[in-house]
Amino acid sequence: MADTQRLDVPRGRSRSLGSFLRLNPDAVGNFAEGIARFLGTGRFLAVQTIIVVVWIALNVVAVDLRWDPYPFILLNLAFSTQAAYAAPLILLAQNRQADRDRVQAEEDRARAASIRADTEYLARELASLRVAVGELATRDFIRDQLGRLVPAETDREPHKKEKKKRDPVT
Repeated sequence: MADTQRLDVPRGRSRSLGSFLRLNPDAVGNFAEGIARFLGTGRFLAVQTIIVVVWIALNVVAVDLRWDPYPFILLNLAFSTQAAYAAPLILLAQNRQADRDRVQAEEDRARAASIRADTEYLARELASLRVAVGELATRDFIRDQLGRLVPAETDREPHKKEKKKRDPVT
């Protein structure tokens, strides 16, 4: 049984305006961003311009259809109402974008710190490998040492001559 149906649990204020207007902040934010995106398009400006031109033309030319005579007070009221709703929706969308930008910047900083740490680690590893390779014997060092152990080239010449005498192909 749900808590709202139990008799020993107070119901709270169900008739207040606050419980009536429980809106999901993400849904309201998404709606505000959609409106802000639409208000910033060329299509909105074109549609609004067409509506204003038609409004003024009908109220100036069509004598029988005049619902808003020359000072166009009703048109001004419509613009004021539009501005009264558009401005807070645009600000809400900007705040949500600022929050997303802040989170993205924090993630970028964390990623940069991680990359910096990885780069420093790799630099230390590379330096230690260079030190280790510097202590290893190089090819030239081994040739030099082997050259000292093997008899000189002049001592090996008789062996090559004997081999050539035995092998008529070469």
